[in-house]
Amino acid sequence: MRIKSICCIGAGYVGGPTMAIIAAKCPHIKVTVVDTNESRIAGWNDVDVSKIPIFEPGLSAVVAEARGRNLFFSTNVDQAIEEADMIFISVNTPTKTYGLGKGMAADLKYIELCARQIAAVAKTDKIVVEKSTLPVRTAEAIKNILHNTGNGVQFQILSNPEFLAEGTAVSDLLNPDRVLIGGDSSAEGQEAVNALVEIYANWVPNNQILTTNLWSSELSKLTANAFLAQRVSSINAMSELCEKTGADISEVARAIGMDSRIGSKFLKASVGFGGSCFQKDILNLVYIAKSYGLHEVADYWEQVIIMNDHQKRRFATTIVSTLYNTVSAKKIAFLGWAFKKDTNDTRESAAIYVADYLLNEQANIQVFDPQVKDAQIQNDLNYLGSRSESENRSGISCAEDAYQACQGAHAIAVLTEWDEFKEYDWQKIYDSMQKPAFVFDGRNVLNAEKMRKIGFIFQAVGTGK
Repeated sequence: MRIKSICCIGAGYVGGPTMAIIAAKCPHIKVTVVDTNESRIAGWNDVDVSKIPIFEPGLSAVVAEARGRNLFFSTNVDQAIEEADMIFISVNTPTKTYGLGKGMAADLKYIELCARQIAAVAKTDKIVVEKSTLPVRTAEAIKNILHNTGNGVQFQILSNPEFLAEGTAVSDLLNPDRVLIGGDSSAEGQEAVNALVEIYANWVPNNQILTTNLWSSELSKLTANAFLAQRVSSINAMSELCEKTGADISEVARAIGMDSRIGSKFLKASVGFGGSCFQKDILNLVYIAKSYGLHEVADYWEQVIIMNDHQKRRFATTIVSTLYNTVSAKKIAFLGWAFKKDTNDTRESAAIYVADYLLNEQANIQVFDPQVKDAQIQNDLNYLGSRSESENRSGISCAEDAYQACQGAHAIAVLTEWDEFKEYDWQKIYDSMQKPAFVFDGRNVLNAEKMRKIGFIFQAVGTGK
């Protein structure tokens, strides 16, 4: 089966970049990304391609190349479904905030709505691809919805989880470690798998395209994120021990990272992991384990989340205790709000939780992030519900640049590892601050020796005072 038209439901951090690369590499395929969020689609269609809703290095150039040729963004979901041979589902799967599984299980209401809309609209056979991160055996639920419509349309369900790291999504898509495709073992299922393999084979070597059954594919995504998050929590646990003993976590990480059995990736101590995947996927894994009565397995993975929450809370309490046990009415400058550099995504960012703690201590916070604006910062804090919207507006604001954020501040908290932070005129910043001037480096991006020579009282995660 040769695919001529693709529809992707969901124009977010996964759907937009993935479809842009497919369109760029497969000019013979029409790719339409649809979303009910009109402002998001308008952003993708902005004449100024630098203003597309997702900030990813290199993405705007890819979109500019393919948009209007074979890449389209639309709010007409039904038309795109009807025209497509293959439909990707790339909608949000947040952690449930209500009912059974609250706080752990994935909320699949958007997945179900997509499946029902596809079933209602489709008049010809379709291949439906799970792109969202989903709990194992979600494909079974999608199958039940699609195969019981009674209109004679045949559907094949595939699992094709994304393995993107925000900030490097374009390079991850262009040069993936692997592409994973799960499908049925039936002849029809394998034909569908091969159709998707042919698309990726336009730029990905065949030996990097792995095919499995549906359930293995779904579980592989959760497992990959759980393993990566576990490494972050493991090194952060050791960072606290380093601070107590006088060891340097950077030196410890370098020493163990040179062990070929361990490797160096995801061993940089920090204030904690964020983003849309790690916490959500681990909680989902915990819920699945508990639902099968595997309580020891659930407890093991839940500890990764507990350690991550502890690290964020510990960072905030360190700021308070170092500033003479009070930050009331003191200005704290935040450098960074996004959960990592080279993205404008703030979901589960450590900065949100550190700010929440300090605002409860009546601090005044001013934030500078190269890609995050005031409206998003306010939305993130309002979503937590710890204070009223007016209290958040009076307690935290957004600066035009880092120098404005730091002027008159008692302390600086580095909460995103933007490269530009290393290049600032730190002597100028020091001269503009209240004395003594404190810096708390939650991302280990600044040179401790240089900062201390300038006169800062400098602390970085894992290196102590």
